[in-house]
Order: sequence, then structure tokens, then C-alpha cells
Amino acid sequence: MRLTHFRERMTEEFGAARADTLAADHVFAELDRQTVNQALEAGWDPRAVWRVVCSTFDVPSERR
Repeated sequence: MRLTHFRERMTEEFGAARADTLAADHVFAELDRQTVNQALEAGWDPRAVWRVVCSTFDVPSERR
């Protein structure tokens, strides 16, 4: 998954404002206690980050 596709999915799922806030502010234990933005900047694969977000926020499987 490319980073642009990841950002598109975040926006589709949560809306633009909430996606940006979630990516900047929500700390995920599964991402080594980092936010989405921090994990991506640290080199995490966007697909792995998306899986964590989906799991944490119970995104339905058809939208994962």
C-alpha cells in the first residue's frame, strides 16, 4: 500500500478532519506507542499501520 492510498483510506473511513486528528494525536500500543504519523515517519509499512487502525477502531472487513 502506498502512503497516498493509506491517507485516502483514512479520509474515506474517518472523514478529513478526524483522520488528520487521529493520525496526529492517537497513540497506538501496537505501533510501539506511536501515533500514525510517527510510525509512518519511522518507516512502518502503511499497510501494517492501516491494519492496526482498522483493528483498533473496528473497521468492517469489507473496508479494510
